[in-house]
Amino acid sequence: MSTLRSPFRSRMRALTDHAVTGLAILATLIVVTPLIAIFAYLVVKGAVSLNWAFFTQVPKPVGEPGGGMANAIVGSALLLGVASLIGVPIGIGAGIFLAEFGRGTRLANAVRFTADVLNGVPSIVMGLAIYALIVVPQGHFSAFSGSVALGIMMIPTVCRTTEEMLLMVPHAVREAALGLGVPNWRSALSITVKTASPGIITGCMLAFARVAGETAPLLFTALGNEFWSSSLNQPIAALPLQIYEYALSPYDDWHRLAWAGALVLILLIVLSVALVRYVTSRGVLKGAS
Repeated sequence: MSTLRSPFRSRMRALTDHAVTGLAILATLIVVTPLIAIFAYLVVKGAVSLNWAFFTQVPKPVGEPGGGMANAIVGSALLLGVASLIGVPIGIGAGIFLAEFGRGTRLANAVRFTADVLNGVPSIVMGLAIYALIVVPQGHFSAFSGSVALGIMMIPTVCRTTEEMLLMVPHAVREAALGLGVPNWRSALSITVKTASPGIITGCMLAFARVAGETAPLLFTALGNEFWSSSLNQPIAALPLQIYEYALSPYDDWHRLAWAGALVLILLIVLSVALVRYVTSRGVLKGAS
């Protein structure tokens, strides 16, 4: 009797394995298909407007041929760079505190709760808050206020990702370092953080990608600029702002530039994330070897 059941059970296990594998592949296709469709549509609509002028010229008035979004590309790079300098160190520091030094304390629970709440705050509310806290006291819009808004939005994602990645590091690694006489702070920074660095970097890239396309907070902070500007104390152009303005306009030329700007924004995000992942993975592999 058992000999008859064994082939049946083997067939059932094989059937179940194939069914689950098929469901996993189907789920992957469902997730990837919208991304491919969006990217393909952006290429079709925006690639025709990409030329040298798009990357080297500022916007032209309505009716004049040419023009581009060079100032918006530079502005987005400046905003995201300063935002990363604000959000990434604070987020990683908070994540290290939660995972290594504040377990079970009231302060850690308060920080964790604040990060979770901040992660759910709508971006337009963040823009209004920074408008009230920075723009109104300064008396003018500025790139700095926009960077602060984007940087604060990055903090909760970086913080919670860093905490989760550090908690995945085996406790035996910490015990081995402490057994060798390494101070707790040195063990956390030199061993635990280094071990979890690929996951931490992934969290930073997720936060970067999330804020790169935000428009609402920049409407109340950076405002936008039709000309060249690299000052943190003045309004500045940004790709999301320029795309938003052109998309709402009634002019077909601006609509085409908006599609091109959306395509460039997606490409910049993908290239920056891929470059950082490549460089850090090379560094991790070299360190391991």
